[in-house]
Amino acid sequence: MADANRSTPLRVLVYSNDADTRRQVTMALGKHPHPDLPELEYLEVATGPVVIAQMDAGGIDLAILDGESAPTGGLGIAKQLKDEIEHCPPVLVLTGRPDDAWLANWSRAEAVVSHPIDPIKLTDAVVSLLRNRAAA
Repeated sequence: MADANRSTPLRVLVYSNDADTRRQVTMALGKHPHPDLPELEYLEVATGPVVIAQMDAGGIDLAILDGESAPTGGLGIAKQLKDEIEHCPPVLVLTGRPDDAWLANWSRAEAVVSHPIDPIKLTDAVVSLLRNRAAA
């Protein structure tokens, strides 16, 4: 789906109940994280039900879900999305610490980055997921 010649931006859903976390994600990635990919367009979401509604509506190329969100954590949402959406786009989860990577595996997320958000690790993971989606 990702194509550098594509004029339509890639839509990235960013979920966290914390506006600062959402801002950190979007600032770390920027509008154009890699020359091989089209520009990114962000959909910032603060509640679990809105994540589900937006993902059900389609048109999302990647979901970044904060596992530390409350009351609905991104890990549980990731698992629900993977269980319920037949052609679910890739999901990256943000965990509280590196040792929580096993929870990302349980959630069926394709990638995990731990807090505090490292812009280089996050960008590498996002670019890899979007490239893999393009190759599929």
